[in-house]
Amino acid sequence: MPSLHLIGYIRSSLFNRADAPMQGHEGAPAAWLELEPQFAAGARSVRVGDEILLLTWLHESDRDVLEVYPRDDRRQGLRGVFSTRSPDRPNPIGLHPVTVVEVASATRFRVEPLEAIDGTPVVDIKPVLDCSRER
Repeated sequence: MPSLHLIGYIRSSLFNRADAPMQGHEGAPAAWLELEPQFAAGARSVRVGDEILLLTWLHESDRDVLEVYPRDDRRQGLRGVFSTRSPDRPNPIGLHPVTVVEVASATRFRVEPLEAIDGTPVVDIKPVLDCSRER
């Protein structure tokens, strides 16, 4: 069975799910991405202004959930979790588009906006690509 290697953690002013916006663009603050030292070389080219995707492990999520009311709004009707952005799901992987606003060191980056709570494990970092360009 393959395994995940956590590469770092989020350090945020958000300490519980109830205080976190549902999406970053809904008023989430800036937060620090702190990488484990052994992964510093992997972030060598990350610069201020870069748009990146953070993949996180939503460690406080309920992994037994398969259906939800989107945004806890019962008027929207019950939907399968794979058609929503709910953090509660069998494999609670978070996807966060953010912008790097500060590079403090080879392992510490300030990003915004980020709705992940303090202590959230980071699984991966990927650049945002302009899909309209030819590769």
